[in-house]
Amino acid sequence: KVPVLNNPANDSSDFAAALERLGFDVQIVSDQSYSDMRNGLRDFRSRVAGADIAVVYYAGHGIEVDKQNYLIPTDATLASDGDVDYEAIPLDLVLRSVDSAKLLRLVIVDACRNNPFATNMKRAGASRSIGRGLARVEPSGNTLVAFAAKEGTTAADGEGRNSPFATALLQHI
Repeated sequence: KVPVLNNPANDSSDFAAALERLGFDVQIVSDQSYSDMRNGLRDFRSRVAGADIAVVYYAGHGIEVDKQNYLIPTDATLASDGDVDYEAIPLDLVLRSVDSAKLLRLVIVDACRNNPFATNMKRAGASRSIGRGLARVEPSGNTLVAFAAKEGTTAADGEGRNSPFATALLQHI
């Protein structure tokens, strides 16, 4: 329903390869619907229960509404800001999916891009804010959240094989 980003498939496969080189058990999922993303996160949560480290890397579209971050599945239409609760995946759900790791929980979000629905999205209420980029997250415990751009800013998809964020990340793994 929105313009396709060129790099997320490359970013995720290259990041997965880097993690595999480090000995991680990796599963790649791409182009997921709302239902598939929710089910995938539920399965991931079970899969990492008791693991020392759990890592989620997301590359794609993300938006912020009322200071809450959402990842956008492939079947989202988001005709109004009220649809976000029913068609997008809250980042909090992703954070809960890594909760059971014992030592480190890492969520990497390469999704701080302009809201691709902004021009056509109807506003359900004047009090609801739709921000630029993604909002700050304050994780607890041994959870680390890394964003491609700081709060309220957007990150470029890039011109090469990978996004600028993924390129830098891959150079240091």
